[in-house]
Amino acid sequence: MVLLENDSFLTELTRLFQKCRTTGSVAITLKKYDGRTKPVPRKGHPESYEPADNKCLLRASDGKKKISTVVSTKEVIKFQMAYSNLLRAHMDGLKKKDKKSKSKKTKATQ
Repeated sequence: MVLLENDSFLTELTRLFQKCRTTGSVAITLKKYDGRTKPVPRKGHPESYEPADNKCLLRASDGKKKISTVVSTKEVIKFQMAYSNLLRAHMDGLKKKDKKSKSKKTKATQ
């Protein structure tokens, strides 16, 4: 997995969306990130670790290529605006839901 800066993550995510436009999918995950790279110690070995800053970890994958970025609290609003614009621009490839199921239910009840 490649850890990228925020701007380069958005450009790579755009490339992933364009590559998977006709076939395939892109999976995106978002979780809280406290800066740890090692697992949390067990209860027998208490270690006091306080993160200095709350961060978010974003990961994106198309099955072959994986990219990720860490967004700090100072950059969240700027990143969220750019990220939402990117998602809106690439959501047009979604398939519409079939409305046949509703018409079958109404005919069956009559």
